[in-house]
Amino acid sequence: MDWKEIIANQFVWGLALGLLIAGFILKNAIGSKMQLKREIRRIEGEMRDMQSHLNTQMKITATGNESLTKEVTTLKEQNENLRVNLSALQSKPEKNEQRQFRMQEMAISTMREQAPGFAGAWEKAMRQAESEMDAAESGFSKLVRKVVPGLSYSGTRPTATETQVIESKSEDS
Repeated sequence: MDWKEIIANQFVWGLALGLLIAGFILKNAIGSKMQLKREIRRIEGEMRDMQSHLNTQMKITATGNESLTKEVTTLKEQNENLRVNLSALQSKPEKNEQRQFRMQEMAISTMREQAPGFAGAWEKAMRQAESEMDAAESGFSKLVRKVVPGLSYSGTRPTATETQVIESKSEDS
């Protein structure tokens, strides 16, 4: 058989057509497989990038949360310290209360000396103590009280001669 007869045979034509169709299908399958491999590699690369980005983002968030937690702890401690300081300051007597206490103490010491009638004597002693406090808070008595705090409120008032001696010493200075 020669080539012309082989080519003219219908079986050969069918076989050739079948092989041709199978070749196209194989070519398309191989091309699709390669395209899918490239797509898989691209997607895997994107996934690695996304995981890297996510890890970085999580580290940043964790660091931020940690610093915020430290800051909150610090602020809580400051708040507690301020609350303690505020309660301590609120429990301290104010200057007016201290002044009133000193006046009453001076009045009581005067009352012990003069006690014939308590009510009248109390009022008199309070007025004397208030005038002494006013005098002590201004002028030379204030200086003496600052320099020698123990001498400031002894309960006895200086006599007129003692006052003149103190005033003359202050004028000489």
